[in-house]
Amino acid sequence: MNAVVKAIAPGSPAEKAMIKPGDTLRKINGNIIGDFLDYKFHSYESRLLVELKDARGKLKFVRLRKSEGADLGIEFDTFLMDDERSCVNKCIFCFIDQLPKGMRKSLYYKDDDVRLSFLQGNYITLSNLTDYDVKRIIKLNISPINVSIHSTNPKLRAFMLGGRREDTGLAAFKALADANIALNCQIVCCPGVNDGRHLDETMLYLLKLGFCINSVSIVPVGLTKHRANLYELSPFDKQSAIRTIAQVDKLGDYCLKKRARRVFYCADELYIKAGLALPSDEYYDDYPQLENGVGMMRLFMTEFLNELENMPKLHSDTEFLIITGKAAAPYLTQLLNSAKDKFDTLKGGVFAVENDFFGNTVTVSGLITGGDISNQLSGRGELVSKIIIPRNMLRSGEEVFLDDVTVSELGEKLGVSIRIANQDGADLLHAMLE
Repeated sequence: MNAVVKAIAPGSPAEKAMIKPGDTLRKINGNIIGDFLDYKFHSYESRLLVELKDARGKLKFVRLRKSEGADLGIEFDTFLMDDERSCVNKCIFCFIDQLPKGMRKSLYYKDDDVRLSFLQGNYITLSNLTDYDVKRIIKLNISPINVSIHSTNPKLRAFMLGGRREDTGLAAFKALADANIALNCQIVCCPGVNDGRHLDETMLYLLKLGFCINSVSIVPVGLTKHRANLYELSPFDKQSAIRTIAQVDKLGDYCLKKRARRVFYCADELYIKAGLALPSDEYYDDYPQLENGVGMMRLFMTEFLNELENMPKLHSDTEFLIITGKAAAPYLTQLLNSAKDKFDTLKGGVFAVENDFFGNTVTVSGLITGGDISNQLSGRGELVSKIIIPRNMLRSGEEVFLDDVTVSELGEKLGVSIRIANQDGADLLHAMLE
């Protein structure tokens, strides 16, 4: 545990109670604080008795009052107040195992931490949970938990997680479901492995667990060119994508009648591979699986078109290029043409980057590198004055691509200004018109 107080928010309950940087949090209302989840749960009440050790190791107790649920205003040395839990699996489809060598160290770290699932929405296998962990989740009602399920067949799931012989997390999954913990599930679908009848079996098993299964995404396996010595997998083709969408929609239609929501959704990439139109807004209910690329493009297009409709007509003649992956390029071209219909002076285009870094089977914009953009735009001859890139190409909170090229370095090399567009359609329209 690393519950050392790093900073105190001005005016917070902690400051008023004379809690200071350097103090170590031990207990709240007699409950041992082992990590950030304990802290959030046990600090919820309005009246607290807090036990700490000061920087000299002397015990001190403070009583404080605050609004129920209000944050104490304490920042700790580490976010979790504990070490992150890494993944012990060797999944046959793991994207991290398909990264090329020589990238920054943090990209190779695999977390499988239930606390990050609750706090940040990460998907986890549950295979490293102890009985204590499961009981604590139930006791604290930590919900929702996002689970990479892949298969509910014990032997098939064990194989997909890398041949594990011990418990693969299915017992923990069932215990959480029985306790009515809300679960969002992800199925990374691998043709010839867990698709077809295996996918039906998994979805039906999840359906029978009832309303604790909040949503399930079916995501096509992502394959790079860096798969030496890994299990041989095949990508989805048009026909297998069409079959899988029909299979998932059949159960989704049933859920829509029985539960007033579909529950089961295919990722956008499957529709792109199938050559099918994206479903409407209504199809995605409240978009519960956006982080898995489910409905992301439909929502983006809706945001763009709504903003376009409300935007007053204006003059904009700055030349620009929207940089994207091959998957999104047709949709962004459609949006750009809609904007040009309203703003007849708009001068822009869409440039789809071929992913040389990971391989041309990778078509999403979030995995495009600065080097690929630079190499492919440098050969275009005279370039526009501005390029627009989506924020998901960059490291969270920074302006650095996956290959460590910075936005400023790219702009300097190409001699252009770079506008980073947020992940919403309205901001892309604003980036075009600026």
